[in-house]
Amino acid sequence: HAGHMTWKLHQTFVLIGIPGMQEKNSWVAFPLFVLYALTLLGNITILYVIKIDPSLHEPMYFFLCLLACSDLGLSISTMPTMLQVYWFDSGEIPFNACITQMFFLHSFQWAESGILVAMAFDRLIAISEPLRYRLLLPNTVIAKIGIAVFSRAFCVIFPIPFIIKRLPFCRSNVLSHSYCLHPDAMKLACADTRVNVLYGLILVMCTLGLDVVIILVSYVLILKTVLSIASREECLKALNTCVSHICAILIFYVPMIGVSVVHRYGKHLSPIVHMLMANIYVAVPPLLNPVVYSVKTQQIRQRICNILKLRKSRA
Repeated sequence: HAGHMTWKLHQTFVLIGIPGMQEKNSWVAFPLFVLYALTLLGNITILYVIKIDPSLHEPMYFFLCLLACSDLGLSISTMPTMLQVYWFDSGEIPFNACITQMFFLHSFQWAESGILVAMAFDRLIAISEPLRYRLLLPNTVIAKIGIAVFSRAFCVIFPIPFIIKRLPFCRSNVLSHSYCLHPDAMKLACADTRVNVLYGLILVMCTLGLDVVIILVSYVLILKTVLSIASREECLKALNTCVSHICAILIFYVPMIGVSVVHRYGKHLSPIVHMLMANIYVAVPPLLNPVVYSVKTQQIRQRICNILKLRKSRA
């Protein structure tokens, strides 16, 4: 029986909802479900609007399509287990399913970081080379950038399932979130996890760290260009095209940094803070990105309004 018990611990992980208050999980279930429904609706609307309107077939909007795709991927990869934990109070997840979720979750996050870099590059070209903008970013180049971004994400996350699979898990098998994260699972191993820690660190510094540096450099160059524009109106107009992108950057990196800080230094904080941060980290960016772009981008806003008016008049 004891042998069966250890075997069971090895084969599954347990995901948790509200720590210490599992009976209140159902309170989170409905808001979470609504959040996911809105996320799917928002991102699919963005993709649909850009697809049907030829005037939106511009590099900026194609990059926005890539962002919507990675947001959908992120939502779809975390939604099943989060709803399972909060809605059905069932936290058990097979080891391989957990590793698969971990792979997709991290891949889409890394892809999103790469897309934000591409969007910074797009804004820089639009502002510094307005006349050659379409020429410098034809559809073939955008397609290649998209493939490169997703390939990079796939390649850098690819080793993670293998370096986590080689670890034995014999202590607790209870994870601290309602989805599988690499740093979270790694802490439960009863073996040396230095390889995992080191790989995670190198990964963050060489990809996310580099991405942040490139984005900052792009914005320094954008500001330099904008400040050299003579008229104040033109200057503000140019900066206004960057507002949505700046919001998208903050929406993505702030929760990510927040979760890392809470993970590392927040041992004394209430488990509920950890739970909230972890849920914000995966659920909020995919929800807010379409909202920001719909509110801030006039063309998309008008398009959505037109579609709604058409529906109304048909009804």
